[in-house]
Amino acid sequence: MESAIRNAIIKFEQEFLGRGPDEVRAFVVRDLVVVRLKGVLTPAERQLAKTPEGIDMVKRLRQNLIAQGRDKLCEQISEITEAKILGLFTDIDVQLGERVFVFTVDRELQNGAR
Repeated sequence: MESAIRNAIIKFEQEFLGRGPDEVRAFVVRDLVVVRLKGVLTPAERQLAKTPEGIDMVKRLRQNLIAQGRDKLCEQISEITEAKILGLFTDIDVQLGERVFVFTVDRELQNGAR
């Protein structure tokens, strides 16, 4: 299940945001799906991240993009886990170039079960 989630996140990032991350790790922990992405920034975003205003701009842009793709992303994770997605929480550390997704689901999941 973690591998399928990882692949879905990579595909989403590539298709929806135009660039895939350098590394993705997914973890199923009871009723949570936690995904850590490394190397998510484009060259232009890395350039912007050199100033406090640029950091804020990149964070806002990424938040808006995820908000627009939220339904599609939750649908993909729901199909993989066969659970209802209750919430999606995300943040990005622009200076590290890392993003974290946390999905809450309606039941405890067993990794490998589908």
